[in-house]
Order: sequence, then C-alpha cells, then structure tokens
Amino acid sequence: MNPIRRHEMIMEVLLNQKDVTVNELTDKLQVSGKTIREDLSKLEEQGLIVRVHGGAVLAQSDQFGILPARDPLDKYADEKAEIAGRAVAHLAPNDIIALDGGSTTLEIARRLGNAPLTVVTNDVYIISELVPKDNIRLVVPGGYRVRNMLAGPEAVAYVQKLNIEKAFLSATAVHIEQGLSIYTGDFIDYKQALVATARTVYAVCDHHKFGQTALRTFASLREVDVLLTDSGLAAETAGQFRSAGVRLECGQA
Repeated sequence: MNPIRRHEMIMEVLLNQKDVTVNELTDKLQVSGKTIREDLSKLEEQGLIVRVHGGAVLAQSDQFGILPARDPLDKYADEKAEIAGRAVAHLAPNDIIALDGGSTTLEIARRLGNAPLTVVTNDVYIISELVPKDNIRLVVPGGYRVRNMLAGPEAVAYVQKLNIEKAFLSATAVHIEQGLSIYTGDFIDYKQALVATARTVYAVCDHHKFGQTALRTFASLREVDVLLTDSGLAAETAGQFRSAGVRLECGQA
C-alpha cells in the first residue's frame, strides 16, 4: 500500500473515532509499527493530527468538510449563512445546479425555498432537506455512503452525463498554490466530475479555510470560476487571491 493511501486510511479512522493507537493501525493496515509512526509524524507535520503516547488524535475535533451527526451548522454558522446568501444570489429559476456535500452547501439548500430548480446532490442531509419541496427536481447519483455523502464510480459516471449549469463545491482547505483540497480520496473523483461537467464552478469556503492545505487537491484555483466566502476574510488575503487571478466574492472591496 502506498503512503498516500495509508495516510487517507489513517485520516478515515480518526474522522470516525477521533483517536487511534499505533497497534490499531498496524492491525488495520498490515504494516509495521515503525511505518505507522513515520506516517503519523508526517501527518502531524501537516497539522492534521497530534501525536499522543501510543497513538494520535485529530488536530481539530471537527475536521473541515466532515459533518457531525448532530447540529452540523453550529460552528461558523454566521459565516456559512453569509456564503449561502451569496450563492443563492447567483441562481435563476429553472437552473440545473449541483450541491456538493458539506455544511455550507446544506445551508444553501435550506435557502432555496421551493424554487423551480433541478438539484443534483450526493449529501444525505441535503437530500432530506429537499425531498419535501415539490418544485425542486431532486437528482441523486448512485454510490455507497461514506458518512453523510454518497461516493463511488456509479456516482461519478452518472454526473459525467449531466448538463449541470452551476456547481457549488465545498473544500477542506483553500490555498493559492495547492488549490482546493480535502482529507481523503473517497470524494476526489466525484468532485472532479462536477468541476469538469458544470458550466460554472463555484467554491464555497469560509475564511478559516484560506491558506490551509489538506492531503488531496481536487481542483486548482484556475478551474474555479467564482470563490465565495464570508466578510471575515482579511483584506490582505483577499488581495492576494485576486492578484492570483481568482474571482472572489467576500464583502471586501
């Protein structure tokens, strides 16, 4: 197993159970304790985990992009609401849109009302939100469930055949050089299919994610048409992204 895949699997374990021991990982990944300790050191260098005696814990208790079972919008709720308002302003009746999985895209779904739209989504929370709205045509790709999202080749193949006008994508981190990134590879292909298929690609990320990098990049900033964030983004940071050619909407002039 290559190191990148091991790192993804370690993050998957931690995202599910918050902490893990070296012995657990050696049993699960079938590699030596020395290899696991080296992997943990590399993940710690990236700010993703914290080493503790005999194992590791997440560097943050709620890693960006992964929704907890309860109250997924509690953290940075004001920022997410502001971003969702900007996103909805870009919509027109009868648009065909895609809402990627995530807490900010869930807030977008909550603000759609019962407008006549076609919405493609792989997020089970968004599906639950939109099912009662009879004017919204809900399209759900196939695939297997990974936490709150559907993933797999079936979902990718289905999305690639669609005519999506506007895709709203979430990310764990946003960086001028590394672009949009996430922690694990389960959603890479699906997100890249949305980027390739949609006529207009919007990234929706709160300002806390800027300047950060996760394990896997799924899109460069050149592949994003509009980057939507909140007014908490520092003017200096906004200027840096705009100077790099990014179309940024954040409330900063």
